[in-house]
Amino acid sequence: MNEKMTLEEYEVWERAQTERHEYWGGEVFSQAGGTRAHSLIGANILGEVSQILKGNPCLAHGSDMRVDIEAAGYQAYPDVSVVCPPVEGKSTDVISNPVLVVEVLSPSTADFDRGTKFGHYRKIPSLKEYIVLWQDQPRAEQHVRTEDGFWLLREIVGVDQSIQLASIGAAIAMADIYDKVVFPEIERTE
Repeated sequence: MNEKMTLEEYEVWERAQTERHEYWGGEVFSQAGGTRAHSLIGANILGEVSQILKGNPCLAHGSDMRVDIEAAGYQAYPDVSVVCPPVEGKSTDVISNPVLVVEVLSPSTADFDRGTKFGHYRKIPSLKEYIVLWQDQPRAEQHVRTEDGFWLLREIVGVDQSIQLASIGAAIAMADIYDKVVFPEIERTE
């Protein structure tokens, strides 16, 4: 899209679309299609988080739930988000108070997801944790908000590791997140 929209125009327009688009400062950005690995990792992490939350009032959402970051004028479709009651959002297709957001990195959006987009997410007062997952290797960056408002980074590498999710008080094995994912062969030069 080339023409600018107000947030209100975008929200009405987006509901009528067959593909997803993110919004930032009047501009609309199409969400590119993902790879098999991207889809599988997203489904795996959503499944694991959903299992953890059984019997818990918090809700896990997949990539169809839009997150409104009012302070940034940004609306995004993270791969996974978790929201706890009371659920806030202008309508039933958007939340504004997630406690956890997960993004699976794509080569074309990796720098944006780890930089600018994370900067937008940090403006959500309820957000306790942001995780980015690589699709070409078993690797994660976990960002956790401390009680004094700082963000701590932990890098997790390898299928023999686990991510201790501070936002929902549980651990997820990297082997479960990357279950059935086939990694590309990495050429080694010696």
